[in-house]
Amino acid sequence: MDNTAKFLTGSLLKHITVMSLASSVGLMAVFLVDFVDMIFISMLGKAELAAAIGYAGAILFFTGSFGIGMAIAAGALVARALGQGDEELARRRATSSLLFGVGFGAVFAALVWFNLGPLVDLLGASAQTRDLAVGYMQIILPSLPVLLLGVVAGAILRAHGDARRSMNVMILGGLVNAVLDPILIFGLDLELTGAAMASVAARITIASLAISAVHRHHGGFARFDARETLKDFKPVFVIALPAILTQLATPVGQAYVTRAMAEFGEEAVAGMAIVGRLTPVAFAVLFALSGAVGPIIGQNAGARQTDRVRGAFREALMFTAGVTLLVSIILFALRPGFVWLFALDDGIARTLVFLFAGPLSLMWFFNGVIFVGNAAFNNLDHPFYSTLTNWGRHTLGTIPPVMLGAALLGAPGVLIGQALGGAIFAALTLILARRVMEVTADKAPAPQQPFAREGRQHRLFHLRR
Repeated sequence: MDNTAKFLTGSLLKHITVMSLASSVGLMAVFLVDFVDMIFISMLGKAELAAAIGYAGAILFFTGSFGIGMAIAAGALVARALGQGDEELARRRATSSLLFGVGFGAVFAALVWFNLGPLVDLLGASAQTRDLAVGYMQIILPSLPVLLLGVVAGAILRAHGDARRSMNVMILGGLVNAVLDPILIFGLDLELTGAAMASVAARITIASLAISAVHRHHGGFARFDARETLKDFKPVFVIALPAILTQLATPVGQAYVTRAMAEFGEEAVAGMAIVGRLTPVAFAVLFALSGAVGPIIGQNAGARQTDRVRGAFREALMFTAGVTLLVSIILFALRPGFVWLFALDDGIARTLVFLFAGPLSLMWFFNGVIFVGNAAFNNLDHPFYSTLTNWGRHTLGTIPPVMLGAALLGAPGVLIGQALGGAIFAALTLILARRVMEVTADKAPAPQQPFAREGRQHRLFHLRR
């Protein structure tokens, strides 16, 4: 059992690289299954099925954002407690985060489930495509509390610096999905229903394995105590609420993009859906970056090592630039393969895929800047800055540029406008993050080195509010 704070010493770039790559492998296992789902659905030769996944994806992103917000809170609180040397507090905060996540997640899932029809209508779906999207989500949504168990427990593992086990959990969940997909989609001829059932099985696998890993290797969870859990309500939701609001901005913005793309027909929506499945696979490392750098910032903030907090932020930005350039080169080289995989003709779907696998992929650097900035905000007691920048990015940074792009360039202009808006808010995120780190450095006393544990457990001072 290892409950020590691992990120207070050693190379920051190494910590960031190891955590990001390990976490991204796990994420990629799940994203890759979604990508394979799209390949299988495309092989059925029915454009309405691919479009249905596009509409459903926007809403499922919305529900998944609740889980991501709870995971951010759990990871930040557990990492900070470990940085302070308080292992009992870390266990208690882990337990409270799980309980709150599952309880509120169940309520959230029910609200969305009973309003699926109107939500899909708002996205512009119609006729058979609408019914397919609703049926697909009716199967997946009840498993949202299970998904929350998995993502929160995974965040707890990463807060302990255990990226390897977090990765393995996600890989095994992805394998379950990958094995069941062809059996259910083709073998039993269930099409979208089969894809949904495979996703539910994967969520159950991930949740059970992640909770088991925390219990076996990191001290498990605190015994349930209603009074102690209520004490944790405020610290959990001080981070979780703005984090959830932050994450909800993305599907809101994506919903508008989907609606704008729907004006150009189902082929355009299908092309956007392919890009939507391809993006997280290609940039899994950047998707993982926020969750990976968060514990590093959190532990060092808990130990008041402000120089290492700033260093982690700087190294994460350099890491983002390198990953974006490498992935963009690979995507461009793989263009012919995408034509074959998705049976793309010379229509608008091919145009959108090629646009992404080229100049627009380079714009993902700015999304990475926002991810790193959000990690800093959430772990340095300024979570509402994440809310501010994300909602700005997905409203003012999405709606006007997408409207203008669509008017001037048609369907490709939708994606171009979305990317340009991200660049503007990445600059704002960078400015705010630097100010937050300056304030943190001004308030902190001289950096504390982790105390050796000889005979009794020493604790570091609590982080100043």
